[in-house]
Amino acid sequence: MVLIAIIAIAATSSITSAAAHPHAGTAQVDSHSHEPITELIPLTATTALEKTTILMHASKDNTLPWGFVEGKIANFVPQNPVIIQIYDENGEAFHFAQTDVNEDGTYEYKFRVRNVDSEGNIINIFEGDYFVNIFKVVYLYSDSIQV
Repeated sequence: MVLIAIIAIAATSSITSAAAHPHAGTAQVDSHSHEPITELIPLTATTALEKTTILMHASKDNTLPWGFVEGKIANFVPQNPVIIQIYDENGEAFHFAQTDVNEDGTYEYKFRVRNVDSEGNIINIFEGDYFVNIFKVVYLYSDSIQV
């Protein structure tokens, strides 16, 4: 089975996770997984913008049409979407999106990685290595979470 992306699952002290892949489960590239990088950018005294960067690899032999970015945020600030930025290996902007956060803190964004044109030719939209930045607005402290 050919996979399009590696999975990078990020777990921070706020129990936030994120992944970019074509299906449920974990995949690896070059026999190892790549660790995510997460940083907090303060917004107010109680909230921050959490930025997680993960690596996604799209194989030229991929046969799957879809990829997705998903995760769960334990301490999300309601009414703030997740922003997803995908850059190619040269740092050039490739694909941007946003998706809403569900009441349970989960989110998912699906995107095409492979297409077929009107003449039946297969086109790989994504091929190679990509850096995926995922931005989430979070509460800094669990006692700041408003119900």
